[in-house]
Amino acid sequence: MANYNQKARRLIADLGMGLRVDRASATLPQTTSDDLFTVYVGMVQLQIVGEVTDDIQDQANNTNLEFLPTATAGARNDLCAVLNIADDAAGTLYYIDGTAGNALKDTGTNAWLLPQTPLVMAPGTIELHCAASNTGEVAWTIWYVPLEPGAYVAAV
Repeated sequence: MANYNQKARRLIADLGMGLRVDRASATLPQTTSDDLFTVYVGMVQLQIVGEVTDDIQDQANNTNLEFLPTATAGARNDLCAVLNIADDAAGTLYYIDGTAGNALKDTGTNAWLLPQTPLVMAPGTIELHCAASNTGEVAWTIWYVPLEPGAYVAAV
């Protein structure tokens, strides 16, 4: 069975963007970070996109994605620089391009782009950080390809 699962995962990865994990729409963190996804067992390559599902309040809110590795608990790493998400409407899409120094991307309601630099993650937690307390909700989706046997991603 394990051999079948490994072959199935390779086939899925070869056919498209990898395995999909959805996180239900949730309110924004209030001047803090909230866990979105956890990477388990081994390294994965991934891409992530968020969709605003309930309009975000019109007040400054510098927002970014962070990674808290399991191996060095407490040592958060920015996956991107901040983006002010004030007044973003339902349907707005967020993504990162894979370069940590670049800001979280906001495509409005247009199509999003695949990362220019592949994002490879070790075990740990992907978090959404908001600098303010805004109303609004975002649903997140990850597509990933396991790079080690047994590696997987789950929504928190």
